[in-house]
Amino acid sequence: MLFAEAVRLAAIETICPTAAVVADANFPTMAGKLVFDSRAARAAELDASRTFVPTIALYTVESSANLRGALSDASDREARAVLDVVTELSVRDGDEFTSPLAENDPQARLTLAALTSQVRYLLEHAPSGRSFFRRQGYSVERIETKTLVVPELGLRVQSQTTRLVVLCEDDDFAVAPGELPEPMRSLLAELPEQSYARGQLVKLAAAFSPQSLPDLQSAGITTDLGVTGEGLPQS
Repeated sequence: MLFAEAVRLAAIETICPTAAVVADANFPTMAGKLVFDSRAARAAELDASRTFVPTIALYTVESSANLRGALSDASDREARAVLDVVTELSVRDGDEFTSPLAENDPQARLTLAALTSQVRYLLEHAPSGRSFFRRQGYSVERIETKTLVVPELGLRVQSQTTRLVVLCEDDDFAVAPGELPEPMRSLLAELPEQSYARGQLVKLAAAFSPQSLPDLQSAGITTDLGVTGEGLPQS
């Protein structure tokens, strides 16, 4: 479902605005520019001098589009995208990988809770979220947050996954050749030129090549039982 990609990319631009990336300042979360698309942070991306580094990773894990009613046609569907936002206090795990801080640290727990709340505020309430996330007509139907736990060790790892079920518009493929379907096309038009999300949508547009619909040549009406309408009383 292409609309699910639009939901995730709009969330990334909201959480890590292009203007902040270009200026390397005024990031809206304590993760700063360490916001990742469908992957975790890498060791080289973390500041080795810090005890832990807040990071955010976004994943689209599920999507669906269901008819709104028994009499709805294929173009009348209610779409949902399931977005997982992983907020984490990351530490280096070797030369390549990272892992969440594995300590029952009350202060770290508060920092993680604040980071998770920053993300929710940006997507649902902050004025900046209106530009890219809520402006696309997205609304969050349900939110669940779970903390990563190692029960055998009695350990709460400093990582939380916030799952958002997002209501959105289904893919609309009634577009000209070479154009992205909605809602991707509208999001692309809104994104800054230098944004990561825009670059990804441009790549998607290059990969997506729908068939052109043939022009309508003629139209006619047929009825049941061979009735053609000939011989009917004139009004």
